[in-house]
Amino acid sequence: MIAAGILASAPLSARQSFTLPPRLSEYVARYVKLTAAEQAQLQQGQPVTRLLDDADPAREVSIFGIVWISAPMTRYLDALRNIEQFERGENFMVTKKISTPPRLEDFAALRLPPDDVADLRTCKVGACEIKLSEAALQRLRKEVDWSKPTAAADAEQLARRVALDYVNGYLEGGNARLAVYRDSSRPTFVSQELGSMIERMPSLTEYLPDLKKYLLEYPRATLPRSESFLYWQEAKFGLKPTIRINHLTIAEEPTHVAVVNKMLYATHYFWTALELRVLVPDAKRGQGFWFASVNRSRSDGLSGFVGSMIRGKVRGEAEKGMQSALRNTKANMEH
Repeated sequence: MIAAGILASAPLSARQSFTLPPRLSEYVARYVKLTAAEQAQLQQGQPVTRLLDDADPAREVSIFGIVWISAPMTRYLDALRNIEQFERGENFMVTKKISTPPRLEDFAALRLPPDDVADLRTCKVGACEIKLSEAALQRLRKEVDWSKPTAAADAEQLARRVALDYVNGYLEGGNARLAVYRDSSRPTFVSQELGSMIERMPSLTEYLPDLKKYLLEYPRATLPRSESFLYWQEAKFGLKPTIRINHLTIAEEPTHVAVVNKMLYATHYFWTALELRVLVPDAKRGQGFWFASVNRSRSDGLSGFVGSMIRGKVRGEAEKGMQSALRNTKANMEH
């Protein structure tokens, strides 16, 4: 396992060459290929990121990042458990943890951006600016009377009920109950996209097989020594605010902690996304932990002629986002 293998590294000093722990070193050598300059940067305590080339550039962005954080690991985990405070401000407009069991009140703060409300008026199967399933689109046409002055409020209330039903469906049936998007002429099966993406992640397929099984077979598969919760948020991304639903899992082991954030739904841009973080203490380096992350996302905006024109910008902005996240996490945990 990659996390179990990141167990020890040689003490760092000005007179010693920098080395990563054996299993992490193996992963980096095979899939990341850091340069000598990047290794020196990492040794100096700066975050290092790298776009990975194991993803299909026509539909997927994959990024690796790593940094040393000089703070107790429990500080990060406690902050993460309080997700409503942890992911707030700047690009996070609303973050709300979902109850167990989920309640309609959990989505009371869900508001549809005005542009989304306008788009919903003309949405139909195969032609919609918002990612919705055929069942959701049919409910929209049936339950919202756009001639009424309350149409926008009615659409928002329906969106809350659809979100609750979606979450309950996932908790009962796992990935099989994820949406089949019908916003374009070609259906997009989120469960298939997620499964295919996970199978292409060596950090899961080769190093964390138990976590892979859990991600693919939840709720039938369980993960020992783990806890998880669902949350939704409205975030600024690209040109449009995006409503997302996520499943976050924290799995603690004696030698490491794995944190995985699985995107279940997004109104725009994404088919699916997965963020894997591995936290490993290193007594020889001192108090703190290695924070290694792999982010992968699939989108329908990277293919075709237009996609080929913006692909580089999207990948560049994603890497900048990873750099910023690593720096902010390090700064917040250390201070």
